[in-house]
Amino acid sequence: MPSFRRSLIPALSSAMLLATLSVALTSPAAAQTSHDNWVGTWATSPVGFKNASGSFGDPTSTGTTLREIVHVSIGGSTVRVILSNEFGVEPLTIGSAQVALRASDSAITPGSAAPLTFSGRASVVIPPGALVVSDAAPLALAPLSDVAVSLYVPVQPLTELTRHGAGYQTNYSVPGDAVTSASLTDPKTDFGWDFLKGVDVKSDSNDSGAIVAFGDSITDGALSTRDKNARWPNVLAERLAANKKTEHIGVLNEGIGGNRILHDVTGPSALSRFDRDVLAQSGVKYLIIMESINDIGHATDPVKPYDVVSVDDLTAGITQMARRAHTHGIKVIAATLTPYVGAHYYSPAGEVMRQAVNQWIRTTKEVDGVIDFEKAVRDPANASVFLPAYDSGDHLHPKDAGYKAMGDAIDLKLFAK
Repeated sequence: MPSFRRSLIPALSSAMLLATLSVALTSPAAAQTSHDNWVGTWATSPVGFKNASGSFGDPTSTGTTLREIVHVSIGGSTVRVILSNEFGVEPLTIGSAQVALRASDSAITPGSAAPLTFSGRASVVIPPGALVVSDAAPLALAPLSDVAVSLYVPVQPLTELTRHGAGYQTNYSVPGDAVTSASLTDPKTDFGWDFLKGVDVKSDSNDSGAIVAFGDSITDGALSTRDKNARWPNVLAERLAANKKTEHIGVLNEGIGGNRILHDVTGPSALSRFDRDVLAQSGVKYLIIMESINDIGHATDPVKPYDVVSVDDLTAGITQMARRAHTHGIKVIAATLTPYVGAHYYSPAGEVMRQAVNQWIRTTKEVDGVIDFEKAVRDPANASVFLPAYDSGDHLHPKDAGYKAMGDAIDLKLFAK
């Protein structure tokens, strides 16, 4: 009998533990969490920046408050914010954080602010190489709204910053903890996003999803008018929001200026950042790839060619991204490369490569759809150059009108059910 009791007690304990776990996993709170449908409404691709000072936060005070402005795509009643220390080599402490609707400049809309918590805590320490997702926060967010994310960053050693530098958006900072302030007094301004990686909304629709716009400076919106949200992904988001069949689809801009498919130069290559900037995004269902003009330009630079690649190398890279996305059930759309005759690294050999890549994009079976950006912005009288009305002046990047032409050229049927 004693030996039977000894064997029975562990068995009963195991059964009780399983029963407890079963109750916990099927409780209303757990069931609700497991079925939460989070979708990205805004995102950016940070890279690593050397920090010459070796520390972050105003050394004359207890630290710095950042108020970072983002223009979302789809709306919702509940949000969460993703903060990143992916390129940091020291832990990053966020002392407190808040999300609110932006009224104008650094001012927030009265009554809209909600504190951000992290596993129920007001502050969080993000390990080097990691990111953190906030708890859900109530925010009545209309489509195409401006959101202010405020972060209090105490003075701390940070030799590498995780930052998207070319945001084309005015952001604000002041000394001390001013996270809950209605507006910031005499703030410094900056045009990139520090530590901020994304904003998600909770959706009640099973049809909701996100498009990742994956590319280089032309996707990032280089030389577009600051604070006007004139990038082609913004134009696409506006068109989606105005269409009943697509109003539930968010747009995430994962462009990095200078980015390449194959080499880590200005930020990680497209292939090396693909998992975190595409596959890890909330609710992603569609991917638009517009990459390789920088690979081509530098490989054939008439002054100093380097990192030489072939057309086959580039199309193989796009193929790899398409196959990785397809593995996750993501529809892949490839975009043709816009003209670059007259750009600083233009060469006739590079133009031959660009045309060859575009021909492959238009004919390959590796992708599910094509957007012909080249056709949208080229000069009808000379197909190898930008239409002057669309050229920013550097013959590589569009200006606002060119970005609008690109966004308007996208067939929304690619995303409609």
